[in-house]
Amino acid sequence: MTIVPSPGVERVLTDAAARSIPIEVVERPKAASLEQAAELLGISPAAIVKSLVVKRHDGTFLFALVPGDKQISWAKLRAVVGVNKLQLPAQEVALEATGYERGTITPLGSTTAWPVYIDSAVHGRIALGAGDHGYSAWVQTDDLVRGLDATRADISD
Repeated sequence: MTIVPSPGVERVLTDAAARSIPIEVVERPKAASLEQAAELLGISPAAIVKSLVVKRHDGTFLFALVPGDKQISWAKLRAVVGVNKLQLPAQEVALEATGYERGTITPLGSTTAWPVYIDSAVHGRIALGAGDHGYSAWVQTDDLVRGLDATRADISD
């Protein structure tokens, strides 16, 4: 099936190519949850990586990527980033910061290239948001870390 990319998917593909990150975007039925998306892709929830937009106290943002079966550890992330306060922004603030709606967020093609922190439990071939609902992006973790100049650290529980 030929994918006719939406503007969000096109941004993901363009950014991945510019960073020399091999990526495969696949279309799938829209999912109501991460678990449903994993089922549709035939993988475990751990193989789907959540891209979380996190707001710093100074109004800037970062991306925290954690496995789908884990939660972000605020204490661990604060220690790695070296700050005392971090928070998840409201949905409309996350959209403004990245150009993506929740459930489609990815650091690839974000309207601003915020720093990326990837949990040390993320490894191998993973699926993550692809810029629009009903799409997933397949990528190798090492390629993503290299291409995004991401920081790997234990940031989940």
